[in-house]
Amino acid sequence: MVKSELASEMTVCLAYFISSHGFGHASRACAIMAAMHKKQPRTHFHIFTQTPYWFFDEALTGAFTYHEIVSDVGVAQLSPMQEDLPETLRRLEAFIPFGEERLENLARVLDKQGCQAVICDISPLGIAVGKKAGLPVVLIENFTWDWIYEAYLPRFPGFAPFIAMLKDIFQMADVHIQMAPVCQPRKEAKVFSQPASRVPRTPAAQTRQKLNITPGARTVLLSMGGIPQQFDFLERLKAFQDVCFIVPGSTEEMALCDNLALLPHHSDFYHPDLVAASDVVIGKAGYSTIAEAYHAGIPFGYVNRSGFREAEVLEAFIRSALNGVEIPMQDFLTGDWGSSLSYLLSLPRVSRRAPNGADLVADYLLSLNLGYNQ
Repeated sequence: MVKSELASEMTVCLAYFISSHGFGHASRACAIMAAMHKKQPRTHFHIFTQTPYWFFDEALTGAFTYHEIVSDVGVAQLSPMQEDLPETLRRLEAFIPFGEERLENLARVLDKQGCQAVICDISPLGIAVGKKAGLPVVLIENFTWDWIYEAYLPRFPGFAPFIAMLKDIFQMADVHIQMAPVCQPRKEAKVFSQPASRVPRTPAAQTRQKLNITPGARTVLLSMGGIPQQFDFLERLKAFQDVCFIVPGSTEEMALCDNLALLPHHSDFYHPDLVAASDVVIGKAGYSTIAEAYHAGIPFGYVNRSGFREAEVLEAFIRSALNGVEIPMQDFLTGDWGSSLSYLLSLPRVSRRAPNGADLVADYLLSLNLGYNQ
C-alpha cells in the first residue's frame, strides 16, 4: 500500500522496520517519521511491520509504502497486562535464526525500492536485512528484547539461546539511539532525554464537542495502549456524574451514553487528540501513553505491569517527570479507584517547554549521511 507518491529523482527512501508488540513502537516511529516528513518532505518511508496500515495512514501525511511482514516477535500477550511466555518461545523458534533466503529476498526489496538506510524500532529482522543489503542501520529503542527476556530465564531457561542471538544482532547496528525512559543505558548510544510523542491535530474543544462533552467538564481518558479491552466496571463510572470518561477499544461502534464516550478500537478520533482533550489519563503504563501524557502535561493514573521488566523504569520516569499516581491492578479491573480519581483530578497540568523527542531524533537522523546530501 502506497500513500503520497513523490517524484523519484527527488525522493530519499528509508526502510523502517517496526516491532508490532503493542502500539508503542509504532507510535514512536510515527512521531519520528512525521517529524522527518515535516523537516524533509522528500522522504519516502518503506514501513515493514504487522501493525495495521490504518495506524500509519492516520498518523502520517507524508509519503510511505506499507509492507506487511512479521518483523519482530516481542512478547505474546494473553491480555494487555498479561504475557504468554510459552507462546512467545514458540514464536521465537519459528522466527530466529533468520534464513539466508529470507534475508536475501528482503534485501532485494530494499534494493528495488532504492532504500538508502534502514531504521529499526527494536526489530532484529530489520537490522539483519539492512546488513545483508549493505546499508547503514539505525537502532532506536528504550529497551531491547534480549534485556527483556533475561528476566524470564529463571522460569523459562529456553530463552537463553534467543537472548544470545538477539544480543549479537542488536550490536550490529551502525547507529544506536536510546529514548527516555531508557531501560539499559549503553555507552555507545546517542541518548535523547525527551520521549517521542505523536502531536495532536485537533483543538481540544473541537474534540470534546464531537464527543458531546459539556464545555468545562472534567474528562478522563482510559487507555490500554491501543489494545482492545472489555471493562467490567463501566456501569460504575456512571456514578461519577460530574466526570466524563472516554473509553477507546470498548465497543464495536461509537456510543455516547450518559457520561461515557465509548469508542471502537479504530475510531474516527486520532488518539493524541483524545489525550489533549482530557484532564487525566488512566491506564496501562506503556511507552506511547506515557509519552503522550508527558507532552500534554496531564496527570497519569498508571497501572503497572509487574511481570514486565520495563515496568520499574517506566514507573520511575512517571514519578519523576509526570504527576503520576499508581492504581493497583485489581483496583483498576474492578473500578475501585474513586479516591485516586479525585486526587488525579485535583493535580495541575505541567507546562512543557522542552522539544518533542521526535523532533530531536529527526534532526539527528537528518544530520547523518542517509542520502539527503546526494
